[in-house]
Amino acid sequence: MTTTESRPPAGGPSEQPGPVVRTTAGAVRGRREEGLAVFRGIPFAAPPVGEARFGAPRPARAWDGIREAYAFGPPPPQDLGLMAGPGLIDVPEGDDWLTVNVWTPDPDPAARRPVMVWIYGGAYRIGHAGSPGYDARRIAADGDLVVVTLNYRVGMEGFAHVEGAPANRGLLDQVAALEWVQDNIEAFGGDPGQVTVFGESAGAGSVSSLLVMERAAGLFRRAIAQSVPGPYFSDALARDIGGALAAEVGLRPTVADLSTVDPRRLTAAGEALGPKMPRYLDRWGQAAPTVTPFAPVVDGEVLTSTPWQALRAGAARDIDLLVGHNRDEYRLFVAMAGELGRITEEGAASALRVFAPGPDGAQAYRTAFPGASPSELYERVQSDWLFAMPSLRLAEAQHAGGGRVHFYELTWPAPGSGGALGACHGLDIPLLFGTFGADLGALLFAGAEPSGEALALSSRFRSSWTAFARTGDPGWPAYDPEERLVQVLDAEPVVTAYPEEASRRLWEGHDFPPLPLL
Repeated sequence: MTTTESRPPAGGPSEQPGPVVRTTAGAVRGRREEGLAVFRGIPFAAPPVGEARFGAPRPARAWDGIREAYAFGPPPPQDLGLMAGPGLIDVPEGDDWLTVNVWTPDPDPAARRPVMVWIYGGAYRIGHAGSPGYDARRIAADGDLVVVTLNYRVGMEGFAHVEGAPANRGLLDQVAALEWVQDNIEAFGGDPGQVTVFGESAGAGSVSSLLVMERAAGLFRRAIAQSVPGPYFSDALARDIGGALAAEVGLRPTVADLSTVDPRRLTAAGEALGPKMPRYLDRWGQAAPTVTPFAPVVDGEVLTSTPWQALRAGAARDIDLLVGHNRDEYRLFVAMAGELGRITEEGAASALRVFAPGPDGAQAYRTAFPGASPSELYERVQSDWLFAMPSLRLAEAQHAGGGRVHFYELTWPAPGSGGALGACHGLDIPLLFGTFGADLGALLFAGAEPSGEALALSSRFRSSWTAFARTGDPGWPAYDPEERLVQVLDAEPVVTAYPEEASRRLWEGHDFPPLPLL
């Protein structure tokens, strides 16, 4: 583990004065690193503490002089134990959670390069833009563009239903960061008219939400959603889960009550409730087995419908969309639970009963996948429900609404654990960022030097993603529901009809409505 520094180390070229850029709140000084100018920890909103607790983000306070933008801002309050892993930095202290980081080839306002804005995942309960796995230098350098990463509130602070507070505060933070990009990115050499948002898992759910949020209209031109999660909460379900969360710390789910608890201690509510959620299956339905008490809420104000419904109605027809998923999404979670190869027939039957679509879904899965083992059925139905089919249906909804969309599936298996993890959830992150030894990459690549095959696929990820950010074309045909052409990303990438046809047929017509309170 390494500690983030607030000043350049003594001696060497890093002592040379770094570039200075003036933002709307004040001037910031960055560093020159490997041919890029890098700025870290720039506030895009005021710390959401004190009277601002649980509120919508407020403008950042202005400062005098030149602020050193050398260190990442502190992460939002969360269970940091979930972030443990090789390569993680020691997180800084403080309440300035809402910050952005910028990698740019040249902070020249005349450059007007395309801009990519990364939104991290983490089940809406963890995440930090300063994690080494999100080091964006390779994307910025290879694509000759500007990359921005941002922090947003997660868990209780960002997504719990709290009476007297707006819903989806984490999404509102993302909107505020995108507004900061519009106001400031030209000074860093970026083009505010050429902004692409991209994110994975909960970050992809965030991107999908931003596509259809009225408050985000006009803030970006293109969007990339990697492994879109299906669960969105209805207002009634969010209220009920919010009450259970507050009860874990002996309080009511109100701003007045919850504001009495330090934000870093309030994370205990989510940590305590998560393992208990399966007990609420008869009340919370499909949300209960996820053990994740946070998701975007269709509250009727910040988010008026799910992305699938709104895209089908044409809400983002003017935004280019790139979306896809990994073949073996759920295997990561099976492995993390120590259950690889140990799923029983009873476990498979339970998963099919809860997650397969329609009254005859369980039998339909067995018919569609004859000879599948209990482990294969258990993984397949949960991969489909949680990520694969939400991603595919998002593409279909965008096309139906008159928008342009490209689709991909990652099928290349992670080399870690002898290849047993397959093309699991999260594998696209180290491939895209080229961070094979950090965070999840250290597990999926087993700490070994990446092979030539891995490096080639990693380069292809970046070239496709940055080409899409620049032109709207990642290098393969657009998706349509007749030919269903997708880019399969493997050792030998190929464009073909969507490979998961059996699953596609099983989920045809299912649009992932908000999860109800039963």
